[in-house]
Amino acid sequence: MIAMMGFFMVSRSDSEPRGIRNHNPGNIRDAAGDTWLGQRGTDGEFAIFESPEYGLRALARLLKNYRDLYDLRTVRGIINRYAPASENNTSAYVSHVVSALGIGPDDSLQFPAQLPALMAAIIWHENGKQPY
Repeated sequence: MIAMMGFFMVSRSDSEPRGIRNHNPGNIRDAAGDTWLGQRGTDGEFAIFESPEYGLRALARLLKNYRDLYDLRTVRGIINRYAPASENNTSAYVSHVVSALGIGPDDSLQFPAQLPALMAAIIWHENGKQPY
């Protein structure tokens, strides 16, 4: 079943990647005690949002927090925190994102100008597609 939500196409199919099904395109983990605006629950590991807009908002806020609270301003710095090597192939993740952005892994990101492209690259890496 396909539903229109604003300009987003949302599929409820179980064949969709987890991040798309959960309206959580960044696959943000559910943190005990923390609830994002628009979060309606968890799948046991990752947050589930009411709509993709809330999931996109949470991803943007998380990335801005990395910059503001942890002074992470490069793709390497952000991805090392976002997708730690204990759970991910972080070097491949960094390579994918810098390739999508056309910058080096230690180049300083320009916020907010590069935030949409950074988000798109993360969404693509997390889901194998970027439908937003």
